[in-house]
Amino acid sequence: MAAKQNAVRKERDKRPALEAVSEAPKLDKLVHERLRLGMLSALSVNDALTFNELKKLLDTTDGNLSVHARKLEEAGYVGVVKTFEGRMPRTDYKLTAAGKRALERYLNHMESLIQAMRPSR
Repeated sequence: MAAKQNAVRKERDKRPALEAVSEAPKLDKLVHERLRLGMLSALSVNDALTFNELKKLLDTTDGNLSVHARKLEEAGYVGVVKTFEGRMPRTDYKLTAAGKRALERYLNHMESLIQAMRPSR
């Protein structure tokens, strides 16, 4: 009987955490994807990064980085400036105000989830 009461008590103690998670806003799937999150994070601590710097930093391919960068650009999360250095093309990425807000919301959401799932001390 005591074991059953403990199980019921544990389940009841989980409810506030589960309610907090269910009431939380939806996770921003655009930011949540590993490579895009990496790009936004890297750009949040750098004024700007080139395509090649991001590619090396994130250890990805040209095509993969290009696709994800375009999604962030279309969402207005990153700004893109294309220039030439001599005859070589150069693409610079910079985090926009909207991108900074999206990353901040995402991080706050993740912190809320972590706090909701940690047992009270």
